[in-house]
Amino acid sequence: MAKKQNKAKARARTPSKSARTAKITRTAKSASRPAKALHKIRFPGESAAYRSARNALLEDEMALRAQIEKVAAKRRKLPIGGKIPENYVFEEIGPEGTRRQVRLSDLFAPGKDTLIVYSYMFGPKMATPCVSCTSMLDGLEGQSDHVNQRVNLAVVAKSPIDRVMTVASDRGWKRLRLLSSAGNTYNHDYHGESENEDQRPSLNVFVKRNGAIHHFYHSELLYAPGDKGQDARHIDMYWPLWNLFDATPEGRGTSWYPRLSY
Repeated sequence: MAKKQNKAKARARTPSKSARTAKITRTAKSASRPAKALHKIRFPGESAAYRSARNALLEDEMALRAQIEKVAAKRRKLPIGGKIPENYVFEEIGPEGTRRQVRLSDLFAPGKDTLIVYSYMFGPKMATPCVSCTSMLDGLEGQSDHVNQRVNLAVVAKSPIDRVMTVASDRGWKRLRLLSSAGNTYNHDYHGESENEDQRPSLNVFVKRNGAIHHFYHSELLYAPGDKGQDARHIDMYWPLWNLFDATPEGRGTSWYPRLSY
């Protein structure tokens, strides 16, 4: 009697052949159905295959957008770093052509307690500046007025200020605040150069708190383990060139880099 009851229960749990067939049909229809549209925008002549692939990519782009904000939020919550070891003295040539010395503390305009400093790879032993840094600064030149509306921005190079300003004149730079660190150890202390004085591209952020200046952030992705076949991409967020190429079928390529002239 018990065996008969067990067999009956087993039959009750096992779907009939027609039920199994209906489930398979529903699954197949679901798999062939296009993914739910994320928006109504369409482009002339686009195919269903294109829209399906674009929707899948859009899902990834949305996830990337969320991840970028997640990382940015974590960056904003970094604890304040160490106090600067000294109030570095830089040299600059003002708009009126006057040569003057300015301290790091002088780079903070009233009411703005954040300072971004980019280390430009142009040392005294270099015949020409770094082409990649120059390309990045070409773009930042046009954005600098906007940046300075909210925070302070400066560019530091180890070469004497006359050499720096010659490059600026050749490039048509008029907005960037350019400084020489030839007379101090800023580049060494904040990893704008190596121990043997090879220049390195570094972006540092400093903040003023209770009258003291602290380090806050460095683009140290440069020193982290890299992915095979890729550059460090430590300043790509501030350098639109590569992000534009990412939107094209050619991508960034594997051997192309900017030049000082074309």
